[in-house]
Amino acid sequence: MDVQEPFPAMVVRETADGAASRIEELTLGDLPEGGVVIRVEYSSLNYKDALASQGHPGVVRSLPHVPGIDCAGEVVSSDAAEFRPGEKVLVTGYDLGSGAWGGYSQYVRVPAEWVVAMPDGLTPRLAMVYGTAGFTAAQCVQALVRGGVEPADGPVVVSGATGGVGTLAVAILAKLGYEVTAVSGKPDRHDSLLRLGAAEVAGRELLSGDDRPLLKSRWAGAVDTVGGAPLATLVRSLNHRGCVAACGLTAGEQLPLTVYPFILRGVTLAGIDSAKCPRAPRMEVWRLLSGDWRVDLPDELVSETDLAGLPEQISAMLAGDHFGRTLVVPSC
Repeated sequence: MDVQEPFPAMVVRETADGAASRIEELTLGDLPEGGVVIRVEYSSLNYKDALASQGHPGVVRSLPHVPGIDCAGEVVSSDAAEFRPGEKVLVTGYDLGSGAWGGYSQYVRVPAEWVVAMPDGLTPRLAMVYGTAGFTAAQCVQALVRGGVEPADGPVVVSGATGGVGTLAVAILAKLGYEVTAVSGKPDRHDSLLRLGAAEVAGRELLSGDDRPLLKSRWAGAVDTVGGAPLATLVRSLNHRGCVAACGLTAGEQLPLTVYPFILRGVTLAGIDSAKCPRAPRMEVWRLLSGDWRVDLPDELVSETDLAGLPEQISAMLAGDHFGRTLVVPSC
């Protein structure tokens, strides 16, 4: 591709009122430095992307900025011998879409160490049905498995089950034979979660426990995507030697807990960090997602948008009205 040939991207720029995003034309010469140029076939929408599109200072380090914390597509050029033009690859995490320009662009340029060769059994589209959300969900499930939580130990619970991470966590856990209770504040989506494999769907009130330092033992394990008081309730409701994997904070960053669940029940609170996941465990997660843990979400849980339609999807996510996975096709 000629370095001066224009292509579309969503660019966030500083404005008099803060920051705003719009679709612009860029060239390869505009892209940050890196060793591998990728033609993006698919990206996806995550909560972090929605914040980045608003120029949120906790996500975006400097403006102008291109959001999109994951992408999948085809190598155009590479300074690294391990990646050749025409090869299908994916990128999730690291600084993509936060410290560095991301996947809401027809082309990205990234360091070679960020790039993962497309695993057998995956396509760029399916890789982005997973995306950072699926990668995070799989790490959460790994934490439960490594924590000794087995399907025979009793029910597990997933909070924020209609979000990207929650949806995929429900699907993976159900496939592995766990009895899953999905917690969602969207009654109109409960049937979809049951079809996904949840044994039971409950409203948010399930996680609104009182202030006692310990609650009745109920869950063998949990995947929490919201943080705050609901996460504290989950920790206090775990069975002896239970485990909860935590990866979100939409309900708050404070955790109102005592040490009692940890020293009396021996529970584990496993933090999940997707962006900086080291290379070896990163490759293992993708091996699982393309193999034994592969799940195919029903069509009702996956939608697609081009860059022009992306602001509407971002607004829905920020308002709490988003459901499932939204794929972004930046070439349209």
